[in-house]
Amino acid sequence: MKFSSHEDIEAPIEEIFGDVTDFQAFERQALRRGAEVQRVDDLTRPGPGMMWDAAFDLRGKRREITIELIRLDPPNGLLAESRSPGMEGRFEVDLVALSRSRTRLSVTLSLEPKTLSARLLVQSMKLARKSLTRRFRKRVAGFATELENRHKKAGLA
Repeated sequence: MKFSSHEDIEAPIEEIFGDVTDFQAFERQALRRGAEVQRVDDLTRPGPGMMWDAAFDLRGKRREITIELIRLDPPNGLLAESRSPGMEGRFEVDLVALSRSRTRLSVTLSLEPKTLSARLLVQSMKLARKSLTRRFRKRVAGFATELENRHKKAGLA
């Protein structure tokens, strides 16, 4: 199952890349939402090989995943893969400079079930595909708006 969305942001690509790769901010955000997140690599700088173990509740069940940063391509984007006992996922962010002060953010999330129970979960997600796609796109649009507003404020300061 695949979800994708893109948004245009009124900010330079380098600044958006910096926001998209602010991994500590994403860790804090996940913690605020009730997830447990722990970085498990020993890298001193952001780059391929960064890994996190995460646990969260979804549909009444505790889910545990490992997330690994596979590709970090400044300022063009990143690719992360996730693994859990029954499912694998790919999360890709691509950035394209439309002009010096405008960037297109494209986000793709792919899920691939590996067990029968994961297949059933994905099948139920397919039945709700329209609403899940709408929620995914709304989340990406909200993130893009937040980034744009942040950069507008920084430009005025």
